[in-house]
Amino acid sequence: MFFEDWATHKKESISKAILWEYNTMSETWDWNVMSKTVVACFIERRRYEDYHAMFQLYGGIRNVKEIIKSIPHLNKKGMNWYRVLFNLKTRRA
Repeated sequence: MFFEDWATHKKESISKAILWEYNTMSETWDWNVMSKTVVACFIERRRYEDYHAMFQLYGGIRNVKEIIKSIPHLNKKGMNWYRVLFNLKTRRA
């Protein structure tokens, strides 16, 4: 699987380009509360170098998979990517 080295990979930081429309420096910003939004942005904007940061932030591939499963919407391209990347089954309407 891709990104198996997320835990041993050098520490990465979240790219400001991924969440450009949010003020992540605000005192009220909560990475855990916003996890669905953050992960959706990562998947929809797909910058390889940011995936390690996402896995490090949310505690690994398994945790990110669970967040993805709880996202109510993704664009078609993003949905196809996460299905391939995480070997997930197609959602039914």
